[in-house]
Amino acid sequence: MSIAIVGHFLAAAIGVSLGLMGGGGSILAVPVLVYVMGVAPKAAIAMSLAIVGTVSLIGAIPHWKLGNVRLGTAFLFGSTAMLGAYLGARLASLAWMNDTLQMGLFAVTMLLAAVLMIRKSTQLSQAEMAEADTDSQSTPKRRYAWFWMAIEGMGVGVLTGLVGVGGGFAIVPALVLLGNVPIKQAAGTSLLIIALKSVTGFLGYLGQVELDWPLMASFTVAASFGTILGIYLVPFIKSRQLQIGFSCFLLLMAGFVLWENWAS
Repeated sequence: MSIAIVGHFLAAAIGVSLGLMGGGGSILAVPVLVYVMGVAPKAAIAMSLAIVGTVSLIGAIPHWKLGNVRLGTAFLFGSTAMLGAYLGARLASLAWMNDTLQMGLFAVTMLLAAVLMIRKSTQLSQAEMAEADTDSQSTPKRRYAWFWMAIEGMGVGVLTGLVGVGGGFAIVPALVLLGNVPIKQAAGTSLLIIALKSVTGFLGYLGQVELDWPLMASFTVAASFGTILGIYLVPFIKSRQLQIGFSCFLLLMAGFVLWENWAS
């Protein structure tokens, strides 16, 4: 019983991270399901897609009401991400993609996420964020930004299907730096993109793994409450300090996952 309580408390924390940063949920959901709840890795990845996809959609609703969701940008990034997520899930079902390799790739992705988040927090200063919030947003910061966003969407989608990460750590900075999207709108749009590609990633696993539906439902409820809390806390927490702290936590988690796979 105590393990179940801890696991659902962590599920709520996953929701808080989604609400605060527009990402970070999936990259926590998989290790919680595997190492706390004892779910097999492939099933945990599939379940995390359903959990985080549902919670992200719920979290996108208040952002939508606040005008922080760009449908056109979400469609551009999300369409290729959805295709990539399905392909990644089918790739994960191949015989040579065993649990050890898949969790090893997951740990490497966590390291990459930590590095990208630290880099983002140092590159996007408070002044740049304020400028992005008030800019005209009529011209992308980079030529052919739509093309690069579509390419990154495909890459992030493959990672989603293969190792179960939502990719908010890559989506948010891509929207800000490539699409000239203000940081608050990037977070809201990221939640919708994560929800879209989580659907196709989950469909790619459906029928390939055995799922614990009651656990998936209870985790979704706990994470949904966490997301609502996270969105409420957005005005009171500085994003730069949050990203740095979360990045350090990801580094520790990545080391733990690598150690667990090496030991086994």
